[in-house]
Amino acid sequence: MKLIYPAIFKPFTDKSGGYVVEFPDLPGCVTEGKDLEQAIEMGMDAACGWILGELEDGEQIPSASEYSEIMAEDGCIVNMLLLDIDSYEEKYGERAVRKNLTIPAWLNAFAEKNNINFSKLLQDALFSMARGK
Repeated sequence: MKLIYPAIFKPFTDKSGGYVVEFPDLPGCVTEGKDLEQAIEMGMDAACGWILGELEDGEQIPSASEYSEIMAEDGCIVNMLLLDIDSYEEKYGERAVRKNLTIPAWLNAFAEKNNINFSKLLQDALFSMARGK
């Protein structure tokens, strides 16, 4: 799912070139970047995380405002950001995904006899591999 939300980029007051990024439609979703490029990247990341969190909690996400509806202070930039929620979820999502597993019968008997939780064992092994351990 791809969504487009408006973001307001407010320049830092110290003239360093950085920006605070706020999303009028996503309460509490605020981030910043040292320059406009990083602010856009950080904004996309923050908004995707905010929306994914809502979806994983079973909540409805707010509709995006129209660009023309956004009121910003003088000196601020309003821009629409494209959010690729599916791609973000693949990388950071916590939602459980069901997988089937095929193993020899003797190994299944051993695991059951020793009260081994297949899901936990597989998750632990994959976490270790992902972290290079």
